[in-house]
Amino acid sequence: MRIIAVLNRDGGTLRTMDLDAFCEEAKAIFASHGHELECRVVSGKKVEATLRAATETAGVDAILAGGGDGTISTAAGIAFASGMPLGVLPAGTMNLFARALKIPLGLNEALQAIAAGDVGAVDIATANDRPFVHQFGVGIHARLVRIRESMTYRSRIGKMLASLKSIAAAALRPPEFDAELHTKSGVERRRVSGIAVSNNPLGDGHIPHADSLDRGLLGVYVAAPVTTPELLRLAFSVLRGSWRESPMVSENEVANVTLSFPKAKRGARAVVDGELIRLQRSVTLKVHPGALRVLLPKSAVSEEM
Repeated sequence: MRIIAVLNRDGGTLRTMDLDAFCEEAKAIFASHGHELECRVVSGKKVEATLRAATETAGVDAILAGGGDGTISTAAGIAFASGMPLGVLPAGTMNLFARALKIPLGLNEALQAIAAGDVGAVDIATANDRPFVHQFGVGIHARLVRIRESMTYRSRIGKMLASLKSIAAAALRPPEFDAELHTKSGVERRRVSGIAVSNNPLGDGHIPHADSLDRGLLGVYVAAPVTTPELLRLAFSVLRGSWRESPMVSENEVANVTLSFPKAKRGARAVVDGELIRLQRSVTLKVHPGALRVLLPKSAVSEEM
């Protein structure tokens, strides 16, 4: 295969690396498996345009995106629209989609596994037609991201510390709002602190990500109104992977759901794969089974066989 790798030089691990040397090593790894790899190292602002150009390049069989969850989400949306297979190089803080794909988190190990793997298909979800690979969230999660983005950090560790500080800040005044959940079972009206909808149900015992991406379902998680101590306990149970034990969270599995926010304030925000967006009063979320073509790592390909 001929593959174009687009690397976000401003993203996570990559910002501190010698990317010229890394690209040469990546080319050698892919060549050893019979592939031709071309590297395009760009700033974060140019990632989307470069990825789109890569999918339109004659003779290209796949794209490989390197960066954090935001970069990977953007790349997945472009791959979904174009039909071009996507390889995921985990170079961010959480690397949630890469974890779900069972890609090794070490960059060299990831390159080896992807180069030795094959093309497969996984589910992708949309929120009002906007693609996402991990999660759409309102309430608690959106507030955490909004607070964190107001902070300054220059490294992966700095971002992790900022995330912990944002949890403490959000806990001082937990959000609370009205929401309606429309499914084939009917309409459920709730007073909540947060709602998260994931591309496939979340797994147990680890930071929240799907254990598989081929069930054709969304995971819908609703947090009841919480006090400051309850929110702190819930946040740290999420980090430990034990959040299902919390009586504050209910969950459901559906193929699609529409969320309505009849009293949403002007300026309210949602978060999609870690990026803040304007919250619309009605959001329809759907899963698209097997609609995203991906370069599966060797271990995941072996498990499928």
